[in-house]
Formats: sequence, C-alpha cells, structure tokens
Amino acid sequence: MPSADSARPLFLTDDDALLDDLLRLAAAANVEAAVIPSVARSGRYWADAPLAVVGADLVGALARTEPPRHPNAVVVGRLPLSSGPDVGVYTDAMRIGARDVLTLPDAERHLVELLTESAEHAAGEAPVVAVVGGRGGAGASLLAVALALAGRRARLRTALVDADPLGGGLDLLLGAEHAPGSRWEEFSGRQGRMLWPALRDALPHAHGIPVMTWHARRPYAPVPPSAMRTVLSAATRGCELLVADLPRTVDAAAEEVLRRTTVTLLVLPADVYSVVAAERLVPLLRESVSDLRLVVRGASFDGLSAETVASSLGLPLAGELSDEPGLSRLLDRGDPPARQARSPLASFSDAFVSRLRADLALSA
Repeated sequence: MPSADSARPLFLTDDDALLDDLLRLAAAANVEAAVIPSVARSGRYWADAPLAVVGADLVGALARTEPPRHPNAVVVGRLPLSSGPDVGVYTDAMRIGARDVLTLPDAERHLVELLTESAEHAAGEAPVVAVVGGRGGAGASLLAVALALAGRRARLRTALVDADPLGGGLDLLLGAEHAPGSRWEEFSGRQGRMLWPALRDALPHAHGIPVMTWHARRPYAPVPPSAMRTVLSAATRGCELLVADLPRTVDAAAEEVLRRTTVTLLVLPADVYSVVAAERLVPLLRESVSDLRLVVRGASFDGLSAETVASSLGLPLAGELSDEPGLSRLLDRGDPPARQARSPLASFSDAFVSRLRADLALSA
C-alpha cells in the first residue's frame, strides 16, 4: 500500500471486475494507483490523490460521509448507469462533486487520458490564476492581461486564456488582434491530449505571451468543455504561470478553469451596487474554488474602503487598485495596459506574481 503522501491516483472500489479494468487502464497509462476497497480507509488518500476514481459500487457510501470536494473526482461503472438501481449513482456523484460519470468500456480512452494527466499533475503543474469581475465592467480582463505581462517580466513561461466568450477579446487589449495564429474557433472540436509546444506555436503571441482567444467581431460561440480541458491540460504542463479571464456567468468551460485554479481573484469597484451584484456570484465561486480573494478598485476616503467591501463579502483582500489616468486613451491607441512605470495595474500585478512565486516556490 502506498504512503499517504505519494500522490498517486486513487481507485476506490470493492468490485473485482471493475478493479481489473481500472488496473488494466492504469497500466496503459503507465501509472501506479492506490487501491482502496472501502470508504472507511479512503480518507487519508482522498485529499492527496491527483485523481480520485470512485467505483459505482461505493459512491453511495462515500456520499453519505460528505467528503471534502475533490477537484478531480470521477465515478466509474462497468454497466450502463441509466437504468435500474444505478440511476442513483448520478445523484451520489453530484453529492461528492464528481466532474463526470463514466461507463466502461465506452469511456476507456478518456479514463486513460485522465490517468496520464494525473501523473503529470503529481509531478507538478503551473499555477492557474483566474480573474472574474464582480459586475460588468469591473476590469477583470485588464487585470488578467496585467498579470500575464507581470509573469512575463518575472521571466516565467506565461500563457493567457480568454474564457469569456462575450468579452472584447484579450488580444485586442494587447494590441494584437491582427496577430497570426489559431483562435478558439479552430480548437472548438479539439479533445484529448495535446502537446504544449504544438499548441503554443499555433496561438497568436503578444509581447511574448501566447494567447488563446476568439477572432475579433465574430458571433458568440461558447467553448466546449472538452476543448477547454485540452487547452488547460497542455498549458499547465508546459508553462510556469497560466492566467485566465472568466465570464461572470460561469458556463461549463469556465467550470473547467475553476477546477484547476490555484487562486481566483474577484475584481470589484468600491460601491454599493457592485457589492450587491457580487453577493450573487460569490457563493457560486466558493463552491468551485478553495482560494478566492478580492481585488478592490477605486476605493476612497469619502466612499467605501477596500476593507469594508472585503468584510461585506467575507473575502480576504488581495489588494487595491487605484484609478489609472489615461488608461482609456492608451487602450484606444492599441497600446497594452500595465506597461508604464507608474501603472497601478503593473505595480499590483508585479507584487502579486512575486508573492505567488514565493508561496509556490516557482523556479524562473
């Protein structure tokens, strides 16, 4: 039996036939798993496992223990789970926060991919910083761009992912809307594994940063979760910092990002309307992420302070952003934000990336 700190994928099942299948797939992925035949013995392995594979035979018993949410848990069974008593498996899977319910043999290829990714995750993945606005126009996209530029200044291999299909496009903020490269439209049908060098070389680049976004002035087109999963898996294996700009309405693709986030920053202006709007979003984010912090814009002595806003929402304060003179003119010229020496966006982002790098012991 592996030690609790070995960070191997977890197989939680007492079904011998299912276990035979899982071990065969683990061998195909060249991965060694921790095999636990009872819920009572799974607790010490649950949190450390980069992937938790729960058998349909034990998911009900596990759900009754109300385990902490696992970001990469899946439920697996050998028979179709849409008939007979197995219908309850889906309810139990939701109770443990499983990302999917898979049936074998149809899902064998997908499960091998998950097992392979779990081995790479155990070896180390890039931290993911997600940025979301507490209300429309809060400045989340500007902060996402600023953080990516800060990562580049810190000599970290940095990538930027635009996950907001209704935004104006991060390449536009970077002045790179005409840069050659593939956008989400070309990747919408992509699934499975992809090597980071191939993805990096296919994307448009701005100031040395590969950017995944949409073609400018195209109709709304959501990102399929499978495509987002492929891009995130490749980027986190090949980069040292991944920054993602998320929509306020958390769709299936945004949920894929939130499952992988190291830190999520909620950007909010310091006014009552913004606080009320954010109160609707915060509970949803808390269900998906373990580290949610607040960035307050435009706090003043005669208005709401950043501390008051943070206290109202019950969130730790990551920092404040003062208004940046001339920012609109800068963007209208096609110049990227957060590159001026006195830019509040640049100062905040440089300090944040430096702290994150120290906390996670990132190597340049």
